[in-house]
Amino acid sequence: MTPERRRRFWGWGWEGEGPAPEQQQAIARLLAARFALPELRIAEPPRLEELRLPRPRLRPPTAIFSDAPYDRAAHTYGKSFRDVVRALRREFTHPPDLVAFPRSEDDVRAVLDWAATAGAAVIPYGGGSSVVGGVEADVGKRYPGAVSLDLSRLDRVLEVDRTSRAARIQAGVLGPALEDQLRPHGLTLRHFPQSFEFSSLGGWIATRSGGHYATLYTHIDEFVESLRVLTPTGTIETRRLPG
Repeated sequence: MTPERRRRFWGWGWEGEGPAPEQQQAIARLLAARFALPELRIAEPPRLEELRLPRPRLRPPTAIFSDAPYDRAAHTYGKSFRDVVRALRREFTHPPDLVAFPRSEDDVRAVLDWAATAGAAVIPYGGGSSVVGGVEADVGKRYPGAVSLDLSRLDRVLEVDRTSRAARIQAGVLGPALEDQLRPHGLTLRHFPQSFEFSSLGGWIATRSGGHYATLYTHIDEFVESLRVLTPTGTIETRRLPG
């Protein structure tokens, strides 16, 4: 049985993929020559067993929560240069105490209700491609712990209206899976930011996503007709009208 591939907990992409050692050496030589530097040393990526994660301050109340080292490490940083450098230095100072993987709206509501009772901070996590520190669990002393709310299981196109070319879609779906589900209907969202492979619809909307292939009329806010958002104090739902 082929093992399920996992994303790197320390940076962009999948485990086991990327430049081969000889390609890395060639890149290092090229950079050294370009900037008149002595020979560059290639940093070895961290291994889970090397990390010294702080002990979780919260206990998983149900099965949708995880305190596994891989899950906590993978939700510590986004994908900026600074994030990758800190990960390569094995600096995982502020991992989330727990990672929640809701599969339904009721699960999300249960996580928020539990966190409110426990006084824990909740940080939404879509694809983790943030480059502005938005997924980090450095919440200070105001909270007794932090939960990363991973929406990757909320990844379905729930409804398609072919006549009005509208769809109702869960926030956690990543770009390729979204296009795969729209294609049988003869539709495309036509939104292709640079982070397309590992970023989510919810993240696009929250950040007003753009990019090289997502500008002007393919900017994400041009496509949003209505939203249903769960918050710690209730549900916000805007009227569903044609764009």
